[in-house]
Amino acid sequence: MAIIKKMLASNSSSVTEFILAGLTDRPELQQPLLCLFIMIYIVTMVGNLGLITLIGLNSHLHTPMYYFLFNLSFIDFCYSSVFTPKMLINFVSKKNVISYVGCMTQLFFFLFFVISECYMLTSMAYDRYVAICNPLLYKVTMSPQVCSVLSFAAYVMGFAGATAHTGCMLRLTFCDANIINHYLCDILPLLQLSCTSTYVNEVVVFIVVGINITVPSLTILVSYIFIFTSILHIKSTQGRSKAFSTCSSHIIALSLFFGSAAFMYFKYSSLDSLDQGKIFSVFYTNVGPMLNPLIYSIRNKDVKVALRKALIRIQMRNMF
Repeated sequence: MAIIKKMLASNSSSVTEFILAGLTDRPELQQPLLCLFIMIYIVTMVGNLGLITLIGLNSHLHTPMYYFLFNLSFIDFCYSSVFTPKMLINFVSKKNVISYVGCMTQLFFFLFFVISECYMLTSMAYDRYVAICNPLLYKVTMSPQVCSVLSFAAYVMGFAGATAHTGCMLRLTFCDANIINHYLCDILPLLQLSCTSTYVNEVVVFIVVGINITVPSLTILVSYIFIFTSILHIKSTQGRSKAFSTCSSHIIALSLFFGSAAFMYFKYSSLDSLDQGKIFSVFYTNVGPMLNPLIYSIRNKDVKVALRKALIRIQMRNMF
């Protein structure tokens, strides 16, 4: 916040507020979409907060895999709260206004959490690689210190990327146009509104977004190549099935997150492509955080056991 305020002091933008256009301008869709996204938000909040509580209170879930899952749920919980309340206002308000300072703050925290999630997902892929390919060295390789370094690095990358993008955005001047063609303050819709050159910003987008998609993607790809190779060498059919089932949901979530993010940031040469990108962004801003608690935990035996024990304890307390 201090960094943003310092940059704001030197910014000469004449725009003091923006208007968020929202997901769609079709009146007949406003009410159904409001109900849909309220449900998504509730499931996201309850699912991620429940998973955070469950992992925190159960000592047998204090392992590297659940340590990263705890951080992922924390990121998704905060991440969704950055933009969803303003998004919901779009469905019930004729004009969804956000101040210039509020917009830049939302942009910073949105980017901080989304980039952090990229690297947290990468850490989870590495954790699965070690667990399947080097199970005998798992406890040594994925020590608490290593897990802490990996998660800290994810947040550092998130902070660095968010600072770079927000800093470049604050140097731009916004003259008259102030309607953001999106339901949140994101990079590309804001660049469309600038009345000064956005060349530097576009270069930063290409470099920073390229790094934050390419590096995690390649790391995850290499990890899964080794994982699948190891799975194919498992003689037991049941063993192969069990090992593959621990990765399949992760692959789906990764494809959804990185695929939609890449589409949003690399295909924006026209207004139509920006509108398409806005739709695709729903998958990594809303759907992903909602599904993560389900695909990473509900199918997991340890979490089911912990949840069952927690429910039994609650029932016992209510009885007595």
